[in-house]
Parts: sequence; C-alpha cells; structure tokens
Amino acid sequence: MFYDFTVLDNRKRPLPLSSLKGKVVVVVNVATLCGFAPQYYELQQLWNLHRDKGLVILAFPCNQFGNQEPLPAAQVAAQVHAEYGVTFPIMEKVYVNGPHEHPLYTFLKSEQKTQLGFKGIKWNFEKFVIDRNGDVVRRVPTDTPPKAMEPFLLELLEAGEN
Repeated sequence: MFYDFTVLDNRKRPLPLSSLKGKVVVVVNVATLCGFAPQYYELQQLWNLHRDKGLVILAFPCNQFGNQEPLPAAQVAAQVHAEYGVTFPIMEKVYVNGPHEHPLYTFLKSEQKTQLGFKGIKWNFEKFVIDRNGDVVRRVPTDTPPKAMEPFLLELLEAGEN
C-alpha cells in the first residue's frame, strides 16, 4: 500500500507516506534540464490553488532519461525554486526503472500501467495520482500538462471534503 513506504526529502530526512493519509497526492519524476521542465509552473499553480484542500505534490528528481538531472536533490530544490517558484516538496533523487529503482516506483508502476499496458516509466514528468484512501487511481503521461489533471484532482479533493 502507498502508505507503507517511507521516502527521503532532498536533505535525506525521512517522510513516512503514512503521514499523508487523507490527502490527494501527485508523485512525479522530474529533471531540470528536460524540455518538459516548464511543467514545474503548472505543478506549482496546482499546489498554490489546492494544497489547502488536501493536495500534496511530491517531485522526485531522476537522472535516468538523457542525463537531464545531474544535480544533487538539494540543488534541484534551490534551482527550481529560483527558476520556477517551486515550493512543493522536492524529494531525494531516485531511479524509477531498473534494478535500482525505488520501491515506491515499483509499487506505483504495478498499480497503474501505461495505456498500452507497460509498467516502465518512459520519460521525465510522468505523474501518478493517489487518492485520499491511498489508492493509485491514475497514471498521467509526460506529455499531459499538469493543468489538464485539475478537473480529476478536484473530483478527488471534493470527494473527501466534509
């Protein structure tokens, strides 16, 4: 289950995902040198608009696709804050595919395959959406802008409001 994992933030401090129970979570693999890096702007907009309703965004830097994330995670956090105004959590750098992939990504990929039935992450900025119950309810491809997820995220956020 999603809540069984503990991840590290960009300063290597543990974050038990159980602390996010009752939240809607977007997990995304990111890279600062990627052509899709402007998605940071839209992710930040979603965070600004909906974090008070229970939205959490966890961005995991990854250098597996074209070596587009050469920086250590703490430097990634500083750079995307300066360049894109990012204030949502930037986590520790991870592998999302292969023998060294982070166990969270093994879980996410097993819960939501691609539209063609594949498990592997194809590129940076692939997004997973986890509902308030910890279920992985959607996998969003790289080329789908974060803003396009907003109606679905709102449904999930409103479903949990009392």
